[in-house]
This record gives sequence, structure tokens and C-alpha cells, in this order.
Amino acid sequence: MDMKTTGKIIKKFREDKHLSQEVLSGLACIDRSHLSKVELGLRSPTLNVLFKLANALEVNASDIICAVEKESEKE
Repeated sequence: MDMKTTGKIIKKFREDKHLSQEVLSGLACIDRSHLSKVELGLRSPTLNVLFKLANALEVNASDIICAVEKESEKE
């Protein structure tokens, strides 16, 4: 998965839920600066982090992965 696309999709899911990075990182038990780097496409989320974020966003990890795949097909 492309890191920039993955970050863009995670950010969209977060914004759709009207959550700040600080709130989402707290819900997911990850560092806010790590979340920021993921959203900017500077870091790739591990599966563990992806599942934590999905749980905190109240979506399935597969929802995030499918959205990344669809976005990647557009590019």
C-alpha cells in the first residue's frame, strides 16, 4: 500500500468522524506525532496500528484497506 494514499484515507476517516489527531491518537493508544506522520505519508502504519486506528474510528480495518485500494486505482 502506498504510504501517502494510506495516510490520506486515514485522515479522511478521522475528519469524517470530526476527530482531532489528538483525540484519535488517544482513542487508538498511539502517539499523536506518529499518527501525524502516518497521515502525511511519512510512515506506514503497522497492522497493529491499522487495527487500533480502525477500532478507534469504529470501522473495520478492511474498510480502510478497501478505500486505499479504490483511491490507488484512480491514480
